[in-house]
Amino acid sequence: LYSALFAAVGSAVDNETETQQFMLPITLPLIFTFILGMNVIVNNPDSNLSFWLSIIPFTSPIAMMIRIPFGVPGWQIALSMILLIIGFIFTTWVASRIYRVGILMYGKKVTYKELVKWFSYNE
Repeated sequence: LYSALFAAVGSAVDNETETQQFMLPITLPLIFTFILGMNVIVNNPDSNLSFWLSIIPFTSPIAMMIRIPFGVPGWQIALSMILLIIGFIFTTWVASRIYRVGILMYGKKVTYKELVKWFSYNE
């Protein structure tokens, strides 16, 4: 999931300064989940917030791994895995669309608006 997004960023930018600009939105869910995981999930692994964090594909890799030692029903683990696979397929598709145009635009400064154009570009 995250590797596809990192690949899309890598294909769209030319230098480290631009890379950092696009990495922040990708890493925020990881940081957010880690902080909530250490405070909320560990103290109450069966709460609604813990459940939803372990189901949402961008937060589930960390949240579900924190919840599993506390005992999670099998259907929640299966649902989390299925949604994570669907999220992976979707982000790989998005990354491929950005990569296809981004690799040809080497040297051009990229903005978020430009990325949306690349994503919606049709041949």
